[in-house]
Amino acid sequence: MPETSASRLMGATKALSAELNALRFSPPVSHVYNPLDYAWEIHAEYLRRHASGTKRVIFLGMNPGPFGMAQTGVPFGEVNAVRDFLGLYGLVGSPAREHPGKPVEGFACPRSEVSGRRLWGLFARRFQTAEEFARDHYVHNYCPLLFLENTRQGRNLTPDSLPASEAFPLYSACDTFLRLLTDTLRPRYVVGVGGFAEARAAEALAGRPVQVLRILHPSPASPAANKDWEGAATAALEAAGVWQAGQPPARADAPDCNHAALPLFPEHEK
Repeated sequence: MPETSASRLMGATKALSAELNALRFSPPVSHVYNPLDYAWEIHAEYLRRHASGTKRVIFLGMNPGPFGMAQTGVPFGEVNAVRDFLGLYGLVGSPAREHPGKPVEGFACPRSEVSGRRLWGLFARRFQTAEEFARDHYVHNYCPLLFLENTRQGRNLTPDSLPASEAFPLYSACDTFLRLLTDTLRPRYVVGVGGFAEARAAEALAGRPVQVLRILHPSPASPAANKDWEGAATAALEAAGVWQAGQPPARADAPDCNHAALPLFPEHEK
């Protein structure tokens, strides 16, 4: 049977996960969550449904949030969005070492991340269905690991806060995977969701026939993102030619990923 885009990326994702599991991180990092391991079944189904064929656009995030991908295995994976818009649901395991302040509860997680809710909510309203969105778009997190400090709450640490000696092998592995991802899906655009993702994509994909650009990260920690983030992101994508202005029109009965059924927390809660 010929190799498909999804099957190629599944094998590469497994290899990336094993490579990253071998890395070691020093304090203040005390716990490292790898949802590619304990939420593999959900992530694999996400790949099967969304990573087939080729894409016009890849949206690139930084790394999992504690109440998003860390819970569901899906990039920007706010529980409601993953279940109600993407139609993915299942059992999620636990990290090898779990921080008591940041338990993994899977789809029973009572908290909702604003970043994922905003991002997938935009896609739901513009494309109405996950299948329509996936025709030309794919969402990926540059780094699949979540880093936590040994504080009572388990403060979240982002990859750019790691020392250079630890960031180098991490970035090297993630750069290699990003190049394979773009070579497989052959996008015209890679859209960094925030400055970190844009910078990593620009460096990793230098010389490849892909345009790298950025939209504002939807985290509520950013004052600018709390002033019509959806409108600002849409305007930036239309101005860059990624999306056609005004098309397709939003539909009133599109799934609402922006409902506040769960308490809301920032993507990278401190």
